[in-house]
Amino acid sequence: MFTKALSVFLVSLLATTGFSLFLTRACERNTADAASISDSTQANPKLGVTGLRVVNAYPNLKFEAPIEYTYANDGTNRVFVVEQAGRIRVFDNKADAALAATYLDIRSKVGYGGEMGLLGLAFDPKFAQNGYFYVNYTKNSPRETVISRFKASSASAMSVEPGSETVLLKFSQPYSNHNGGKVLFGPDGYLYIATGDGGSGGDPQNNGQDRTTWLGKILRIDVNGTSKGNYGIPADNPYKGNSNNYLEEIYAYGLRNPWRISFDPKGQLWAGDVGQNKIEEIDIVKKGGNYGWRVKEGTADYNAKDNTAADYIAPIWQYDHSRGDVSVTGGVVYRGQSIPALRDKYVYADYASGRLWALTPTGSNTATNEELLSGSGSISAFGEDQQGELYLCDLGSGKILKLDAAK
Repeated sequence: MFTKALSVFLVSLLATTGFSLFLTRACERNTADAASISDSTQANPKLGVTGLRVVNAYPNLKFEAPIEYTYANDGTNRVFVVEQAGRIRVFDNKADAALAATYLDIRSKVGYGGEMGLLGLAFDPKFAQNGYFYVNYTKNSPRETVISRFKASSASAMSVEPGSETVLLKFSQPYSNHNGGKVLFGPDGYLYIATGDGGSGGDPQNNGQDRTTWLGKILRIDVNGTSKGNYGIPADNPYKGNSNNYLEEIYAYGLRNPWRISFDPKGQLWAGDVGQNKIEEIDIVKKGGNYGWRVKEGTADYNAKDNTAADYIAPIWQYDHSRGDVSVTGGVVYRGQSIPALRDKYVYADYASGRLWALTPTGSNTATNEELLSGSGSISAFGEDQQGELYLCDLGSGKILKLDAAK
């Protein structure tokens, strides 16, 4: 599935991790010229964040392919780790935690392997009252993405019955890769869902630009509504009530594989969108926005066939593959207290190289970039605890790492 040069690199990398995850690329290299990549590929090394390290946050714990770290905002000190095979673990947020109990086990439901699996978890804003949480997973026979709700018997319950599932929506996946997977609640109380373009390479079905499909999108739904059965459409969704057969759930489109999305304290939605052969990008996602794929890969032309001219929104940042950074992992805007120099910076990573960076927004869709660390692990996701401190899921080692100021 990989291009020849990239496959050589990934074979050695994946021999240690055992997973391809979101690194898959095209079967054939597109001939589009990416020479117009902007200067945003060059990092600014003098922004003042120094002396950082990643440490094993929970030395006594190890997980199977951790892909999400989060908390329930339920008045406890618990945190939750999602394992890609289909299990959610729960434990008290203490460095000496010795046991991570199984909170939910749906491995029998989940189609797992490569980029498939249990890919996202979001707790309802009213979880403490209703016990609801939402997941995004893939299944086989037929191959589909499923967005569903589970219900805990109480906010303090230490396990949840798989039979409490209510499916909100599901849609077909033509290939096994590019599933997106993140689900999260926005400050507006709606559930946001990141979907990939359906897979293979080069978006052969042109799903990114097709607003009649679920794929290559950010979706937004009202989990308290019922107009679509078990959910509703927010009144201000850009295609609500349209007459073009566009999906009303679509919030934004033109994405290849948005691997991890997050909201910052200002309410802006950030996305790391994994590139094809040459460019990885960071986007600030706006309602109704078109982020270009497959017409564009970052700011470079890719494949305009069967597409009409459109107003594409450029990434706030992009980088090329020249240094071995080939698969972006979207991060979060840091809001913790332990590393003051990182406040209000967007911290993200590259899964292949383990390099970490911090973006500092400088105006209208512009930013400066600083490299923080390299070789930090196969970072599949970032997470926060209730204090806003930053954690990293290392899929290869099974560890949860913490970003910390070096002593």
